[in-house]
Amino acid sequence: MVKTVGIVSLSSGILGEDLVKHELEIGVKRLLAMGLTVRFMPHALKGLGYVRDHPQKRAQDLLTAFKDPEIDMILCAIGGDDTYRLLPYLFDNGALADAVNDKIFLGFSDTTVNHFMLHKVGAVTYYGQSFLSDICEMGPDMLPYSRTYFEELVKTGGIREIRPADLWYSERTSFAPDQIGVPPKAHKNVGFELLHGPPVFSGKILGGCIDSIYDFFNGDRYADIPEMCRRYGLFPSPEDWKGRILLLESSEEKPSPEKYRTALRFLKAAGVFDAVSGVLVGKPMDEAFAGDYKAALAREIGDPDLPVLFNVNIGHANPRCIMPFGIDATVDANSRVIRFHGRQPQIRRITYYERALRTARSIMDLASRSHEDTVRLKEKIRLLSDYYASDDWKQDFADDEAGLLPKDLRRGVLSEDGIDHILERYKDLGHRDI
Repeated sequence: MVKTVGIVSLSSGILGEDLVKHELEIGVKRLLAMGLTVRFMPHALKGLGYVRDHPQKRAQDLLTAFKDPEIDMILCAIGGDDTYRLLPYLFDNGALADAVNDKIFLGFSDTTVNHFMLHKVGAVTYYGQSFLSDICEMGPDMLPYSRTYFEELVKTGGIREIRPADLWYSERTSFAPDQIGVPPKAHKNVGFELLHGPPVFSGKILGGCIDSIYDFFNGDRYADIPEMCRRYGLFPSPEDWKGRILLLESSEEKPSPEKYRTALRFLKAAGVFDAVSGVLVGKPMDEAFAGDYKAALAREIGDPDLPVLFNVNIGHANPRCIMPFGIDATVDANSRVIRFHGRQPQIRRITYYERALRTARSIMDLASRSHEDTVRLKEKIRLLSDYYASDDWKQDFADDEAGLLPKDLRRGVLSEDGIDHILERYKDLGHRDI
């Protein structure tokens, strides 16, 4: 499924520093051993100072990776703390919405903000691992649990289910070259913990690092984060949260119980807990404040009927699974499994062309169109025309007719009348260049 991986530094530029060169070499060798081609985006290895000072270049790398037809997966190098600075370069001119397609996007931590950006433009994404944190693991190999999920995503284009890990690992205190080949300390894992609510619940998952979500509402880290997030409408509305499953996991900063409670209060005030169907909570790194976090979840959510599943192997505690965002999921705490709809590459493809259809319609509906609008319209019509003539569309249409696709999937692009109508409407506008 995945042949070429494009690596981007959307937050920290540490991947370009000499102090992690030995880790980078480990990661590249592992990806090559999996039969993958590795491409570093032009600015991914420029180092901490350059990446910090050039958010527009980070945004450019993301757009380039989406547009490059040879790249199948966009893999984030690592997290950081200021990827919000990409917002104007991705949204002011609609660049991200135009570039996004059905490629796999994988990252976590500060990349939470990028997941919310991609959610805003309707993309399916994957949360839970990064290049430096997982592929470059300094032990003899990737951690087995983490590797299982990464290989599934690479080989099949999706994740079918998540189960608890048998072990969890202490965070390393040193990443020096003398630690190469030294495995992290392992501990027995207790598995999922249902704090309260029904054991079975469903919905599409969205969320991420609670520290990053806290910054959406609080400017202590960077004063302009809350205003930037409001300006671009980055945090979803209560209506958008309706029926979703909220994912929360805590960072390597090990937020204090008070900060954790404050973050939960922000989410409650934003109407999230009144809208979602359940909450998934990642295991804290080194199990720090686990008891305090569980108490805070029960007290601040204040709804014993809302399911809250704790100790999921996602986020900053090793090992890590990979969790699809925007794919139908069913959580079964009794059976200790989270299951996802199996047709993820197909769902990503249909979602991509559905966005193209909506964009084409919106441009056609304009009372007057600029040159840039005309160019965008021509590109969307070309995409739709090629899709309509392809074997992919025929298969997607047949599978839809057979009832194999999710019921709530937007699928106007699979209507023969819908496609024909927009192509004919394009011609009626005087265009003949389909």
